[in-house]
Amino acid sequence: MSVRDCLVVGIEGTHAAGKTTVVHALTAHYRERGVLADCTAEPARTSPFIEETVIHGKGAFDLACEVDLFAAQLSTTLRAARHHQLLICDKTVANVLAYARMVLTYAPDSPDAAVLDAMAEFCRTWAPATYDVVFFLPDRFDHPADPMRAKVAHLQVKTAEAVRVTCAEVGLPLIAVPAGQDTSGRVAWIARRVDPLLRDATG
Repeated sequence: MSVRDCLVVGIEGTHAAGKTTVVHALTAHYRERGVLADCTAEPARTSPFIEETVIHGKGAFDLACEVDLFAAQLSTTLRAARHHQLLICDKTVANVLAYARMVLTYAPDSPDAAVLDAMAEFCRTWAPATYDVVFFLPDRFDHPADPMRAKVAHLQVKTAEAVRVTCAEVGLPLIAVPAGQDTSGRVAWIARRVDPLLRDATG
């Protein structure tokens, strides 16, 4: 397997697509069945950079913020995978790259552009070998209660397309979950596709 013999599943989608809800529900589903499963939180939810910009309206998204999120996405995945059979990730590192490209303003030959190019090259090498399967949630829920999501809800369509394009660019296939399902339906649909991979991983 990709990380310390742990099956790594990514859950992707735009803002307020229900990613975090599905991640926790899917983790509970497998724990109830005796699988040693864990999940990663979305680093943006605890980022002091994001809180400062989105919640308090101070400053703007910059390269330091995006590099911090990129590193946190990598670190949380690697640390959580160490002692588990199954890890379910709230977003992938390609999502961070997609969003960074979308929100940052930079010249093509600038240092910022060079850093983003390096992040893209890292994603091309690391992501396909790390995530065993990635599911994309196509639904969007309007007027999210989460203040961080509410502030960026207007970027939903743009973000969804950016994530799809970036995942394709770095060689990370997405499996689209059928739209219009409730959480239990989404979990059941995803689990039917994860179960065979988990059986193969655990023998």
